[in-house]
Amino acid sequence: MSSPTTTRPRSMPARAVRLALAATLLAAGVLTGPAPAQAASPYERGPAPTTAILEASRGPFATASQSVSSLSVTGFGGGVIYYPTSTSEGTFGAIAISPGYTAAWSSISWLGPRIASHGFVVIGIETNTRFDQPDSRGRQLLAALDYLTGRSSVRSRIDSSRLAVAGHSMGGGGTLEAASARPSLQAAVPLAPWNTDKSWSELRVPTLIIGGESDTVAPVASHSVPFYTSIPASAEKAYLELNGASHFFPQTVNTPTARQMVAWLKRFVDDDTRYEQFLCPGPSGSAIEEYRNTCPSY
Repeated sequence: MSSPTTTRPRSMPARAVRLALAATLLAAGVLTGPAPAQAASPYERGPAPTTAILEASRGPFATASQSVSSLSVTGFGGGVIYYPTSTSEGTFGAIAISPGYTAAWSSISWLGPRIASHGFVVIGIETNTRFDQPDSRGRQLLAALDYLTGRSSVRSRIDSSRLAVAGHSMGGGGTLEAASARPSLQAAVPLAPWNTDKSWSELRVPTLIIGGESDTVAPVASHSVPFYTSIPASAEKAYLELNGASHFFPQTVNTPTARQMVAWLKRFVDDDTRYEQFLCPGPSGSAIEEYRNTCPSY
């Protein structure tokens, strides 16, 4: 299968077009009843979502993986690709994920098959060095996406207009850098992000930031929260703070993190509004210290 050549419109402009068309038809007397229900996204993949599906250790898609040698790529240090084995669903969105400072992909590798099993192609990257700073990690995330869509053996499975980035710690800071540098991305998910730049007013990519209440490496008060508040509401954003969680919460299987990541990616990479129920009003319970969001408004 080849990737579509059309560019997917952003949600808000598409809504504006629909509203303008409806207003025109109403003025012309063509529409006399209530507006028709919004059509399902052509990018919906998998069954109707439930809490049980999102909290399971694997989603509805069987997956496979393959290693990527650092010798076969440029711009990043290789890694592992995880992808749905189904060939009957069309193409999938894709996400590149970076580990944190001094860490290897193996430190957060559980996220690869977890996210891929919900209908995404995932590349977990190794960085060029263990000490790369956020700006470098951001460039490496984008290089990994370019490799995925341009040269990888799974490129035919990917819709190159539906891409996202994520990362832990300095990889989370790199996620913000990548989203700022490439506004065509559909979603960004920084996990316990660290960055010396505190203002992201230029960011236009829908961004979910997940922080840990007890993080002493990248304290939420000086990292995650300022990052979140600086992103304009028009970009669509959410902030999830995990109760009592340290800086290293992404390094062990963490259901609230996985649940919200998948829901965010489904909503903004796949335009799948079935997942809005998990974003608005959002998660609650003893594992959640705080949740803020703009809620997609349509």
